[in-house]
Amino acid sequence: MKLSRLKRTPADYIEPMKALGMTQVPTGQWHCEIKFDGYRAVAVLNGGRVELWSRTHKPMGPDYPEIVRALAAVKCRSAVLDGEVVALDAQGRSRFQLLQGRDLEEGERPVIAYYVFDLMQHNGRDVTGWPIEERKKLLASLLGKPKRPVQLSATFDVEPADLMQAVCQQGLEGIIAKRPQSIYETGRRSGAWVKCKWLGEQEFVIGGFTPPQNSRQHFGALLIGYFQAKKFMYAGKVGTGFNRALLESLHAIFLKRVRTSCPFANLPMVARRRFGTGMNAAEMKKVTWLRPDLVAQIRFAEWTRDGLLRQPVFLGLREDKRAADVRREASPATA
Repeated sequence: MKLSRLKRTPADYIEPMKALGMTQVPTGQWHCEIKFDGYRAVAVLNGGRVELWSRTHKPMGPDYPEIVRALAAVKCRSAVLDGEVVALDAQGRSRFQLLQGRDLEEGERPVIAYYVFDLMQHNGRDVTGWPIEERKKLLASLLGKPKRPVQLSATFDVEPADLMQAVCQQGLEGIIAKRPQSIYETGRRSGAWVKCKWLGEQEFVIGGFTPPQNSRQHFGALLIGYFQAKKFMYAGKVGTGFNRALLESLHAIFLKRVRTSCPFANLPMVARRRFGTGMNAAEMKKVTWLRPDLVAQIRFAEWTRDGLLRQPVFLGLREDKRAADVRREASPATA
């Protein structure tokens, strides 16, 4: 084990490690965990004072006071935790839509939880150089018997394909597989952690919207895309996943970002697309263009051969991702 370094200064934000997307479920020995469908969050604890940060170092504490209160009760001098803030449905599954809509919907609010899966600093010690097994052991000891809203993310030492099959059956998003003995590589996507999804879901950037039709108000569909070699590439239209309150709130946000020109580098498209997500010059005249800086979470069936999304569904906005960092990710994984 690498000797930890003693830190005299208080604990502070540490950029989280990233997982590499895979189209094939890995084989062999891995430590496997459930992939949560929420917001990545770094918790900084200093003698009962708690800060909760997004992966892009934006404050999250005011949005999740129940998590801050629970973390304040953790007994330690200082610590930095890595985890995911999620909203749980009636079956206990994390659902990103519930996070997005909890302040817009009437009635019962969803259960909020913070699943912790790693530890980067503890009582003045930098433990990022420790093997993952030792970090997890210390983390479990630190949290004690977890109770909501703070939970320890379970580790399954099984074949990744077996856990992936169970995840598919239960309607979860996917798995994270971590190499045994791996260290915590701050801010890196080295491949020591890999993520596998059984369905298509990723972030896209909003570049415009079409006018509403029939009884719908505010807007019809969103035009979304991703960045490729600094070019903003069109990936299709998404017109489902909205309720009345969400349409109204999003439209108010959009009106502050209106621009006169199309931001997509690959529009217009000449050929008519089979699934109706293409965009020719005539259709473009109806679009209200937006500054491409809003990130949305989108679920979809697949990528078509011409690089567009099939059956996309809007899940919510993401404030924890930079628009410039959004790329086309790996397709859903297969065993």
